[in-house]
Amino acid sequence: MSPLELLSAAFLFAGAAFCLAGTVGVLRFPDVYCRLHALTKVDNLGLGLVVVGLALRSSSWATALKLLLVWLFVLISSAFTCQLIARAALRRGAVPWGGRREP
Repeated sequence: MSPLELLSAAFLFAGAAFCLAGTVGVLRFPDVYCRLHALTKVDNLGLGLVVVGLALRSSSWATALKLLLVWLFVLISSAFTCQLIARAALRRGAVPWGGRREP
């Protein structure tokens, strides 16, 4: 395996780990606001790492640029979507989590 392939594999593995952490956050966090944070922050970083790993393996600069553009569009759309979902949850009366829950 070449060093470029190893670097690409490391980026892909790290991206998959971040996406897994985001999924666990969605399942474990207590309210909609914390879950949105897990989705928008962790999964966008995971997708970015996957895109870098795939761009390193791409055969042309055009393919790598397209991958980066897809990531950019996902970043922009997830920010808008997160804002809209949080605003809708606030309007419906979803209270932000206030701290540690008592057993």
